[in-house]
Order: sequence, then C-alpha cells, then structure tokens
Amino acid sequence: MTIGATTQPFHNLKLSLGNANVPPFNPSNGSLSMVPLVEPLRTITTAYPSPYPANIYGESVHTAMADEITSLAKGAGATDYVTTHTEVGEAGQPISVLQKGATDTGTTGRAYAASLFEVAAIARLAKAQGKSYGVGAILFTHGESDAASTSYEGDMLTLWSSYNQDLPPLTGQTGTIPMLLSQQHSNPMTAGSTSPATLAEWRIGVDHPGSVICTGPKYQYSYVSDYTHLVNKDYERLGEKSAQVFYQRVVLGNNWQPLQPTAASRSGRVITVTFNVPVAPLAWDTTLPAPHQSANTAWAQGKGFEVASGSTPVAISGVAISGDTVQITCATDLPASGLTVAYAWTTDGTPRASGTVRWGLLHDTDPFVGYLTGMPGQNYAVAFQMNVP
Repeated sequence: MTIGATTQPFHNLKLSLGNANVPPFNPSNGSLSMVPLVEPLRTITTAYPSPYPANIYGESVHTAMADEITSLAKGAGATDYVTTHTEVGEAGQPISVLQKGATDTGTTGRAYAASLFEVAAIARLAKAQGKSYGVGAILFTHGESDAASTSYEGDMLTLWSSYNQDLPPLTGQTGTIPMLLSQQHSNPMTAGSTSPATLAEWRIGVDHPGSVICTGPKYQYSYVSDYTHLVNKDYERLGEKSAQVFYQRVVLGNNWQPLQPTAASRSGRVITVTFNVPVAPLAWDTTLPAPHQSANTAWAQGKGFEVASGSTPVAISGVAISGDTVQITCATDLPASGLTVAYAWTTDGTPRASGTVRWGLLHDTDPFVGYLTGMPGQNYAVAFQMNVP
C-alpha cells in the first residue's frame, strides 16, 4: 500500500541508527542521531519473524500520532509540542517475547532491550543539545497471539511495571508512565469463539485507572485481507485516536476513559447498560453492516449486543439508546441468574468485508477530526462481557 505521512510538518523526531550495527545496544554510539519523524520509521523488512531494528513492515501509527499531538497542543495555544517516537514491537509474537528478560534468539526477544537502548540514546542526545526528554507513554498494540490467554491482564501489568521501573532512571523523570492500549478483534476467527485477551484489554484500564488506559476498539477501521492488520490510512486514524488520548491524559492530565460500560441492570425483559460516554450523545453507526446476520442470529437485532443465559443465546428483539444507556429488549423472559450481556464479543465465523470478525455499531458523537487524515474519530464502544444481576 502507498505509505502516507512521508513528510514532517512540525518538529517531531525519531532516532536514526545511521551506520550503527545494532545490536549490540550501545546508546553512546556516535552514529546515532535525531531526524525528522516520517514514515516508514526504518527500512521495511520482509523477513518473519524479525526483531528490532528490522521490525518495520509498513506504515506505523507514529507520525500521524505525533503530528496530531502537536496540532492539538498548538490549537490550544502552545508555541510547539515535540514528541519523539520509538517502535520496538515484534510482529506476531506473544507478550512473553516482549517482556523484560526475554531471550534474544536472533529472530525474537529483542523488544524490551531495544526500548531501553532507544530511550537511553535519545536522552543522551537531548542532553547534549540542552533539551529535556522523558517518556510520555507506552503505546501497546497487541493481543492477537495471546487471544486465548487467561493471564493476559497480569502479563500486561508486569510489562507496564517493568517499564516504570527501568525507564525513569534513564531520563531522570518522576511520576508514573501510563500505558495506552487498544483492543484486538481478529483472533480467534472460528465461529462462536471469544477472546479473553480482548476483555483483558478493557478490564486493565478499569482495574488500574490512570496508569493503563484502553483507548478503545479497532473494529471500526478498515482491514486488509488477513482481517488482522489495518490499511495504512486507518493506521493513521488509530495514531490520531492514540494522540487524542495522549493529549488528554499526558498533556492535560485529565482522567480520560473510553466509551465503556459502567453498570448493567434489568427490569422484566429489558436489560439496561449504562456507559461512560466521552462526548454525548450516543449514536449508532449507519455505515458498518449489522453483525450477527448469518450466524448467532438470535442477536441479529442487537447492533453488536449479545445476551446469554449461561452458554445459551437469548434472542434480542431490539435495542434503543436512552441518554447514557442502551436498553436491550429480549424476546423471551429472562432467567433469574446466570445472565450476561456482551458487545462485539462473539465471532460469527465470517468477517465483515474489509473488516474483522467481531464488531458493533455503538459510538459517541465526539467532533474530533484527525489532522493528517481529515477523517472523523468518534469513540466506539469497547468490546465487553459482564454479568447482569
């Protein structure tokens, strides 16, 4: 695909390795320098698996994210706001490969060490120019390889804790470094399957507010034919959404939260789910196809919502927005116990065209428009499952 964001309209930066042979990780190497942040971040590789620095397969979210942060800051009156971006991820690998202490096999296991290397190098170069540098956030886009993991929330918290232990001494900064993460909706793809990791990517922000922030889902974006990776333009949109959350949480210090459920209740055949709504009112997407039309058709009228009694689907006859709630009317009487409500949670087995396998239609009416893409960036509801008392 054509790569966008090939110019830098502001002063955002990335680390250039020059002719340095990496690894070994030597942050004092004289070949290292700061250069304008543009895409691709480094030379594109075709090898797989392939660790840092040969871990770039196309356009990343970073240039769009950086330019959005600067645009938001300058729009609020700042003379400038410069961010530097580091990309050390390893495609297709579980979180164990990204953790502190992972074994560098030559083809995997280098991400954590590369993080510390780049941060130390950038801190040195900044100090040499009389500038300050600190890590604003840890951006985490992950989860497909750990889709079935029941320990994923704890594993993410371990990674976050390790970074908060090891990064501040390199920069001299104090205070907690937040992690910003998005949900995955691609794995597993088999009909009727769900992803505990997707649930964990929402729950960790609820359990550790302010320290870890779920920026929202990715099901609303356009995907390539593997139903896992986004088209380049929508990686830019994901970067812009990440920037919006970064600006709120890191720059302004606000306690930003996604469009997420806060409570569920019932009355007769009606289940009411209350949401935290970033920008009211709630609305339904009218461009995406409705989910559950060819499978799990008991939920065909749910616009992404799902109701179950244990493992048995409960038919939905309609859904309606009422203020900050969605009211789900079921077609039959509800059981006294064992009732759950979910959203964008169960796979039909057939991905939507140019999309992925689990999605819904609920979003807010945030007027946000991306600096680079010029496209809207409403907040879509996170995928979730919760008990109904």
